[in-house]
This record gives sequence, C-alpha cells and structure tokens, in this order.
Amino acid sequence: MTAPLPRTVDLVVYPGFKAMEAIGPMSVFEYANLHLQRRGATPGYDVRVASVATGSVPSDTLMALTATKALSPLALPDTAIIVGARHIHAALQESAAIVDWVAAVCPRIGRLAALCSGAFFLASAGVLDGRRATTHWSVADRLQADFPAIAVDADAIFIRDANLWTSAGVTAGIDLALALVEEDFGRDLALEVATEMVVYLKRPGGQSQFSAWLRSERTARPGIRELQNWILANLGEPLSAKQLAARAMMSERHFARVFRQEVGVSSQEFVESCRFERATQLLADLALPIKTVTARAGFGDEAQMRRVFQKKLGITPKVYRERFATTGVEAERTVR
Repeated sequence: MTAPLPRTVDLVVYPGFKAMEAIGPMSVFEYANLHLQRRGATPGYDVRVASVATGSVPSDTLMALTATKALSPLALPDTAIIVGARHIHAALQESAAIVDWVAAVCPRIGRLAALCSGAFFLASAGVLDGRRATTHWSVADRLQADFPAIAVDADAIFIRDANLWTSAGVTAGIDLALALVEEDFGRDLALEVATEMVVYLKRPGGQSQFSAWLRSERTARPGIRELQNWILANLGEPLSAKQLAARAMMSERHFARVFRQEVGVSSQEFVESCRFERATQLLADLALPIKTVTARAGFGDEAQMRRVFQKKLGITPKVYRERFATTGVEAERTVR
C-alpha cells in the first residue's frame, strides 16, 4: 500500500518578517512529523520557506531564513501561511507581489492563513471583504479603518472563515498551526505536539487576546489595578458597579469614567470576563458539576453563565467542556 503524500505547507516570508511568528508554526509541523514517525507513520507535512524570490530573507531579528521556493500561482501548496511584520505598511509596499499572488491563488488554494499583521496582505488583495478576520490588537483598528468591508474581531486568537485563516500575534500563530494539525490528523496528535512544545492546546480560536489578568497587569493606576485584583479574588461577591465604586472610594459616575479609561471596558464587562475565564478553567475539571462551576465562577445561575458563553464563544458551557482539550477549530468553522 502506497504511503500518503505529506501535506505541503509554504511559510511565506519577506524582508522584515517576524522571526518568532515563522519559527512557531514551523516547529509545530516539525514536531507533528516527529510524532507521526514515532507512531510508525510517514511524515505528514512538507514545509518550505517561500518568498517573492529564493535566497536569504532577513527577519526583524538577527536571524534570516532561506527561501527555497519562489511564489508562483502555478505551484500551489495545500496550505500557505503568511507571516506578519512589525512595519506592515512598509512591507506591503516592498513586497507588493505577495498581494498579487494572494489575489491569484485564493480561489484555488486549500487553506490560506495570515498571522498577526499578515492579514493586511489578504485584506489588500480583497479576499477578506465580507468575511470575519482577526489580527494583532495593536493594528486591528487600522485594519478595520483601511478595509471597512472586513468584519474585524480584534479580540479573537484566531478565526477561520471558509479557506481563510487569520490569527492574532506571535504565539497565536502556534494556536493556529495546532488547529491545522488537529484538522489534518486529529486531537491526539495535536495534543502530543502541544505537550512537546509545553504550550496549551485548549485555547479556542474565539478566546480573547486579553485575559482578565493581563488587563489588570496593563492598568497604570494603582488603585484600579488593586481593585481588579480584588475582583479576581472575590468573584463570589455581588460586584455591582455601586459596590465597586464604594470600594474604590469614588462616586459611581467618576468611578465608571476612570475604570473605563484605565481598563478599556466597563467594570461590569470586566467582572463578566473574569467570571467567564474562571468558568473555562473550572470546566477543565470534568469531575465538577456544571452547577458547582457556576457557583465558583460567581454567576447567578446556569442560565446567566450559558448566555455569557454564547456571547463570547457561540457555544454552551457543556459544549466547551466537551472540547476543552481541543483547539476549538470546529467552533471556528464558518458555513458559507
């Protein structure tokens, strides 16, 4: 019996690409091959570095990658992944040929992914018009302003819309690559790769780029930062806006203005995000009943927790629990 051919993956780079965004997915596919070989199977991926022309391509660090393949609409891989850049608009001008290549191959390629600001190459080619997409939070507003026909979700880790995949920055590229491995070879192999790389497999694509803890760490005003940490430690409390304002020793109106200015969301949105994150952590313990998870996360009842999960992920807590050890790629499918 003839062994199946490996899936071809082109990692598309250009001068100034983000080195870590290239190496992360490259490592995912390399470890996938390693674990397939340990099972006695043939390698599942044939990964090549591609660019406008072959040769050495400098990154944003001291490292460079050697492109062994020149991009061509006549030689398509199964999957192409375009890496992001710190200075994406300069990259778009210097590597405009990539935009033309995207426009030419998008209807015919199996999967076309863009990591971080790499989404601008897809957007500039017009292939994201009318679709959902994400990118790094720092350039999400610019992506939406420059390309209003795209439904930009600045909060997601990665998004799949038909054959197009987009992700947030740096480590989110690893999440996306793990999702591709799971789609190709199943959850068990993706979990083995994640374990080898000491990363989480269970971050669903729709999970926020900002955790509640990260929002707290980014807050400049000490009093608000202390209040955020108190909220995280006391999710079982009512945590109304009135109660939080009193604890911060401010009027409700002043507190609402200061909290949003410092954190970027209202106090009640922050509380909801904290409870949601606590619930996702607790749901990983399969021995805990849903009712117990609801109480420990601070939700008033199961219906409230269900509404929050539907709003944030589009799935129920029960479905999240069933998928907690997967990438959540199935939840990211968009039926078109």
